[in-house]
Order: sequence, then C-alpha cells, then structure tokens
Amino acid sequence: MKTKFINAPENVTRELLEGYVLCYPDKVKLAGENIVVRAHAKDESKVAIVTLGGSGHEPALSGFVGEGMLDCSVVGDIFAAPGAQRLFQALQLMKREAGILLVVLNHSGDVMSANMACELAGRAGIKVKQLMTHDDISAGIGAAKEDRRGLAGCVPLYKILGAASEAGKSLDELIEIGTRFNENIATLAVATGKCTHPQNNAVISELPLGIMEIGMGQHGEGGGGQSPLVSADDTAIQMVDMLCQQLKPEPGSQLLLIINGTGATTQMEHNIVFRKAYKELVSRGMDIAFSRIQEILTVQEQAGFQMIMAILDGDHVEYLTRKKADAPYWTTIEQ
Repeated sequence: MKTKFINAPENVTRELLEGYVLCYPDKVKLAGENIVVRAHAKDESKVAIVTLGGSGHEPALSGFVGEGMLDCSVVGDIFAAPGAQRLFQALQLMKREAGILLVVLNHSGDVMSANMACELAGRAGIKVKQLMTHDDISAGIGAAKEDRRGLAGCVPLYKILGAASEAGKSLDELIEIGTRFNENIATLAVATGKCTHPQNNAVISELPLGIMEIGMGQHGEGGGGQSPLVSADDTAIQMVDMLCQQLKPEPGSQLLLIINGTGATTQMEHNIVFRKAYKELVSRGMDIAFSRIQEILTVQEQAGFQMIMAILDGDHVEYLTRKKADAPYWTTIEQ
C-alpha cells in the first residue's frame, strides 16, 4: 500500500535531487550523479567544504550547499552512504591548492566511503583532510568519541567552517576551528513514533502510543530505553540535564541551542520545548548566543526532535551569527 507521494521507488533519490536543484537554480546544481554543488563556485584560493551522506534526511545534507556553507554534498541512496568512487569523483571536482575539508558523520558506511575515497585522492595528488562529527551522546555521558554517532550537530559546523573558509582560513586552521567546536557540542534525540523506509514502506523503528525513547538515532537505532511520554517541560529539563552533564558549561558560557524536528512533530511542539530549554539554561546562568528552531535533518515521518547544545568560543559566535550564508535551508544575513 502506497503511503508517500513518490513514483518508482528506485528513482526516489534522483528525482528528489532533480526537484531540489530545479527549485533553487541560483544556489545549487548537479555536477554528476547525486553530486550537489554551489551554482556559483567560490574562488579556488579558498578551502572547499565537502560532506557526504544518505538521502531521506532532507533538507540534510544538500540543503546546506551554498555561499558561506558547503561547496559540495555527495548523496547516497535512502539512508545509505554514497560509494567511495562517487565521493572520489566529487573530490576530483573540488581539487584545489588550498585543499578540501571533508566533514564525515560517524556512521560506519560514511566512514568507510570517506576513508577509501581519501586514499584514492591521496594517490591522485588531491589535498584533502577529514573532520568527523560525533555529537550524539546517547551512548552515555563521557562515552568515547568513536562510540558516538553523528547527528544534526553537523549543520552548525557546516556554517562555522563555511564562514571561516570564506574568510580565507587555511585547511589546518579550519581543522582547528572545527575540532574545538566538535569537542564542545552534544546532541540528544527523542522519538515518539515510527519511521519507515520510503522505498519499501518497511518500518525501521516503531514505538507504542504514549511512549517515548530518548537517545534514538536518526535511522531508528535504539537509544536509552523507552518510557511513558511526559510533558514538554519535563522532557526539555531531562534533555538539558543530560546535555549539561556531558558538556559541563560554566555560568556565563555562550551556548548554541537548536531544536531540530525529525519529520512529524509540529512546529508548535518545537517552540514549546525550546521555550523551556532556553529558560532552564538561562536560570543556570548561561548566555544563549545562537539559537534556531528548524527541521535541519529529518528521518522521514519520525515523530520527535533533536536538541543540540554547544559551548561556543568567540570565533564560533562570529561565524554563526555575523557571516553571510546563502544556502537554501540556512540563510544568515551578514551584519
């Protein structure tokens, strides 16, 4: 039984990307099969920012290709990493003396493709370095980085790196800027409903009515255990507590706070959750220096949201708030 407005299932990724670039021709274009690039490339004296990941999480990741953010997004099939050869093709397209920074979310398929493509790039004389994201804290407070998945925290990182690149920072400087951000960001997801695979309707994750799970991953991976659904305020406080346990922000810290909707939970609910999270952090003496309520990485019709928190250094605040970005799903007007 059909449940989504699609055509032939095997054409979903190609058709969604075609529709996307047709809608925003002044910002993005296709430069090969499933390779999205800026419509107007930046000067090759500046480092290119590239990422990769499966489709099905729109607007992530290609929605953040544009001036001041990503230069290229390499897209895999639904919930699947693109192959190493396709990524290598993108690295060839982005080749420049300034180098390429490849941002990789910590998921096994993405990591494997990135490592293989970078090995091929090295043989071809392409200057590329990797930066891995691992912001999901559902593996436990203080868990090793390699055990933490990459979630929607990659998106503000794209903004920081894109702005720093536009400002002329070198590849090594970008690694340092991004690493500092990575070390002080944490994301936690909560789910309240099912997610299905759009090509075959297979249920990836399902929760009983009235039950929530804090820590569920963006492909329906298990989290910290199921519990009865509680109020927005109680949920926000619980998640803020866990994020603060991980990050240990001091009073006066400048924080990033983002509520990312995962597909089926309403904007109304996001606003209510953000309200309590914001007030809770302010009551603890924190300064919310950057905030958003937005669907930046979805999981089809997954009900729930991700709460993203980061302790920001001064340059991070600058790049997030006062440097222009003109990607279709993330625009910041330079002040």
